[in-house]
Amino acid sequence: MEYFYRARAGSDEVLGFAARFFRERGFAGEPGGSDHARYAGALGTVDLRIEVEGGHYTRLTLGTAEVGESELDKICKRLLSELHAAQEPGHKVRGAY
Repeated sequence: MEYFYRARAGSDEVLGFAARFFRERGFAGEPGGSDHARYAGALGTVDLRIEVEGGHYTRLTLGTAEVGESELDKICKRLLSELHAAQEPGHKVRGAY
């Protein structure tokens, strides 16, 4: 599955947020430069890609090898929700993931 989010933050800030998020959940990280990282844990592997879109947004894409609603997919969706809340304090994180 793939998930994406358009963040208002720069790529360094998004990569730092993702690194802290996955580390707190027991994933080991492999930085791949300024536009890519891979996180591996007991549930599987997440590939993270960053693209700057027109200078206004940073597109964050998370990819897993899982199908459907795996626990790893729920963790990816949680990251995107928490990143949204960090950038827009009025946003409430909802959902059981």
